[in-house]
Amino acid sequence: MSVTVVEHPLIQHKLTHMRDVETSTGSFRRLLREIAALLCYEATRDLKLTTKTIATPMAEMEAPVLAGKKLVFASILRAGNGLLEGMLDLVPSARVAHIGLYRDHKTLQPVEYYFKAPDDLGARVVIAVDPMLATANSAIAAVQRLKEHGAKDVRFVCLLAAPEGVEKFQAAHPDVPVVTAAIDSHLNEKGYIVPGLGDAGDRMYGTK
Repeated sequence: MSVTVVEHPLIQHKLTHMRDVETSTGSFRRLLREIAALLCYEATRDLKLTTKTIATPMAEMEAPVLAGKKLVFASILRAGNGLLEGMLDLVPSARVAHIGLYRDHKTLQPVEYYFKAPDDLGARVVIAVDPMLATANSAIAAVQRLKEHGAKDVRFVCLLAAPEGVEKFQAAHPDVPVVTAAIDSHLNEKGYIVPGLGDAGDRMYGTK
């Protein structure tokens, strides 16, 4: 499995502002949406193309278009919706899946409460999204559910990752590439990424 850290200057600049404890809820949401669109470029770099005949104002031509069925973006609730919105800005025709998981703060294990996905996942590229790949428990569970529903070409996009999470995710799903903006130092005793940016869902929605 490959892990791609997207070190584009615009992404790193925006990520710095997201990490800053002084950044407002509104700015945090806007920055996450902007970074999501930029990460989506990398996650979709190898999509297959075909051609169609079109007429420009000057001439007829064979022009490239995406081949196959439309993409599926799978948001791991609730924080995944912040990335989802930015990716839909880039690919508004994509289908959307929602996977409701919360982390039990005692065991750090994921608990599922909702799953809804389009049909024919096996015929589509599926990109699962969650801002943080920390313990990786939720990401592993979400990707497993997608595979159980037929998904074969799955990618995972996150804003931040911890080395422990990357290693655990790779062991569970070696066929799923990861695209992230940064791999941070480590997890603390509560399973949060350090230096990280805190709880992405709380910062996105103004909750604690």
